[in-house]
Amino acid sequence: MPRSELSIMFCYVYVLSSNYSKKLYVGFTTDLRKRVAEHNKGLNFSTKAYAPWKLLYYEAHRSEADARRREKYLKTTPGNKTLKKMLREEFSQMKNLNNGKSTTGYA
Repeated sequence: MPRSELSIMFCYVYVLSSNYSKKLYVGFTTDLRKRVAEHNKGLNFSTKAYAPWKLLYYEAHRSEADARRREKYLKTTPGNKTLKKMLREEFSQMKNLNNGKSTTGYA
């Protein structure tokens, strides 16, 4: 069966914020809802200790190679700085909700 335009599979790069600590996590998946649920259920070793997680940001890519390249970039120092600039408003709102105390360490 030929693949139609409506059945395009997207690959996602996502950013999670820990509700428990000041940690951010950047990841890649083809099923965003399932992956965030896995993080919150403690099924990922590297994020288990910092659950629960909140989805802060995601990007959808049609190419797995592009998504993996973007994930790798966001995990670098320049990528992390870019991410902080992109999410500046989100960090500011989180800080305001916590009575001026930054929960991310970035605002």
